[in-house]
Amino acid sequence: MDVPDLEKRGGTRSSAPVESSSVDEVLKPKSAVWRKILGWGVEENGIIPVPLEKRTDERVFNLFTVWFTALLCLLPIPTGMLGTLGFGLSLRDSSLIIIFFTLLTTIPPAYMGTLGPKTGMRQMIQARYAFGLFGISIILLLNAATVTGFTVIAAIVGGQTLAAVSDSTISINVGIVITCIIALVVSFSGYKILHIYERYSWIPVFVAIVILVGCGAKNLAHQTVPEAPATAQSVLTFASLIAGFMIPFGGIVSDFGIYIDPSASRLKVFAYIYSGMVIPTIPLLILGAAIGGAVPNVPEWNAANLANSVGGVVTAMLSPAGHFGKFVAVILALSVIGNIAISMYSIALNIQMFLPILTRAPRAAFSIITTVVLIPVSIEAAHNFFTSLENFLGVISYWSASFVAIMIVEFVYIRKGDYTTYDHLIWRDGKILPPGIAALGAGICSFGLVIPCMAQLWYEGPIAKKTGDIGFEVAFCLSVILYVPFRLLEIKIRGGRL
Repeated sequence: MDVPDLEKRGGTRSSAPVESSSVDEVLKPKSAVWRKILGWGVEENGIIPVPLEKRTDERVFNLFTVWFTALLCLLPIPTGMLGTLGFGLSLRDSSLIIIFFTLLTTIPPAYMGTLGPKTGMRQMIQARYAFGLFGISIILLLNAATVTGFTVIAAIVGGQTLAAVSDSTISINVGIVITCIIALVVSFSGYKILHIYERYSWIPVFVAIVILVGCGAKNLAHQTVPEAPATAQSVLTFASLIAGFMIPFGGIVSDFGIYIDPSASRLKVFAYIYSGMVIPTIPLLILGAAIGGAVPNVPEWNAANLANSVGGVVTAMLSPAGHFGKFVAVILALSVIGNIAISMYSIALNIQMFLPILTRAPRAAFSIITTVVLIPVSIEAAHNFFTSLENFLGVISYWSASFVAIMIVEFVYIRKGDYTTYDHLIWRDGKILPPGIAALGAGICSFGLVIPCMAQLWYEGPIAKKTGDIGFEVAFCLSVILYVPFRLLEIKIRGGRL
């Protein structure tokens, strides 16, 4: 729906004066120090919806660069390595799974991202219009845990690489602290600085990745030959990890588009987000699969993997380049900053949403709190990295698939694709927002069939033993089927009110 339509319907436009006043009152600088910080360009707004007249950013291409840079880093590599090193798949099979499931599972989050410019709402604020003011608390906890998990993985990989480059003069723990502190500076600054950083920081990282592939190309050809052909179980379980890598972005994607001009084409917004996610992820996941397949056959890489995991292998691959290779490894270690920064930004917003009173506190302050929590969690998770990674990616795909299914059905079917039904006047009114029983009920009930379809290191359901992990597919489809009647009944009980 175009801007004139929004003005005619009045849903978003009518709320602007109210929320503009609310922004001024709630976020009014309370001290000279805070006013000075704001003067440096730090974003003032947190979770309050952005009124129509303040959505003026015409640089829609930023939606490409923010995701392209965030994913053009070392983060996808360990996930790709699990295909060959963890599940014993061939490089060919791993690559085919990566390509197909990345292309497929990026569609839901990219589609959800189109609502950011149109509604001016953060992703989890939009979710209140399905899950309610209080029901969303459960989703906030799951989302915060998910985004924190990705941040932990990125911080560990960056820390491992810095430790390997320094020949363990710098410990992995210190490396984690360094990457998190640098990322804090970017996330603390907020929307504008974040987009500026993501717009340009990919350039040296891209060059570094090309050098990495060039230095390791000879050894990447030494692939392990699987002892047996790929089974349906191994294929679908690895596919579940790919889904767990992509689908959870649906919980934060709109956070980075709320100031974009709503007159921007939905197709253009979708295309930028989708391509920004897919273009760097597929090659890096495949690179990870190639590295995982070669590690057992290259003694130097195997030793480096045992010592410093992914970071050690990256450094070993660059060893033919000598001191220059170490410099390139440092760039790759710091490549995760763009990813950690956007994660910290969204986690801080989640904290604000969890308790309404926290809306009065500056958004930037929660970036500091997030960093304080992330550092010790990352240090602890680094002790058993690949086990932590596999468990994490497998589990988060289930709830994430259910969540995005419910959100898409809510917008497309229940609200008939009408952005103006996301009324700014009620974004924190628990009496008018839906109670969230339908959304939570559909999500929870779907797990009655998801659990038997799960295949994890610590549990394998009876269905999964025959099919492999199909939990995320079941979660998505069953949530759609259940949510429609549940939500329609909820609306009927509420007298036809959405």
